[in-house]
Amino acid sequence: MKSILGKKIGMTQIFDDSGVVTPVTVVQAGPVVVTQVKTEETDGYNAVQVGYGDVREKHVTKPIKGHFRKANVALKKTLREIPTTADEHYELGQELDVTQFAAGDVIDVIGTSKGKGTQGAIRRWNYGRGPMGHGSKSHRVGGARAAGTYPARVFPGTKGSGKMGHDRVTVQNLTVVRVDAENHMILVKGAVPGPKGGLVTIREAKKAPKAKK
Repeated sequence: MKSILGKKIGMTQIFDDSGVVTPVTVVQAGPVVVTQVKTEETDGYNAVQVGYGDVREKHVTKPIKGHFRKANVALKKTLREIPTTADEHYELGQELDVTQFAAGDVIDVIGTSKGKGTQGAIRRWNYGRGPMGHGSKSHRVGGARAAGTYPARVFPGTKGSGKMGHDRVTVQNLTVVRVDAENHMILVKGAVPGPKGGLVTIREAKKAPKAKK
């Protein structure tokens, strides 16, 4: 499976030859280096582990240093696994860059959404508010969450206030508009999850969209 790690730069827009504007997200992707190759015989499944981003030696633990030393590659900040098939072959130290993608490819982008902190039920779950008149005692509350008698408790999973955002989000079936191999940039049509500078994973789409009739 074609996949690469990158950093979200931000959004912009580009114009094609006919003057049509397309909103795109710029991702600085790769290069990533193969730090471990897993096979069905040794690990029970096929995958490659890749490293992305430079890191200072003092920020890496001794066991991880030994892992990179065994692969004979430089220290990397982030490690991720990419599923592969039995007929795909990778070598330790091999570099993967944006050239594996091309304009028109359909991809999935995985990232961590922006954290919103602790929020009330109205913002978090789109609850409706109560009357705003002075006589109302229920303006922006979640309302009753359980019966006062039996069972006299709140069932697990009941929606209410709490942490919002900072979740793993996958946006499927986005389109690659342009690939800049020289600057390691991928321009993706539309928005991808996470803040500027956030880590994202770009992979070929698992479920390609159906062709329009």
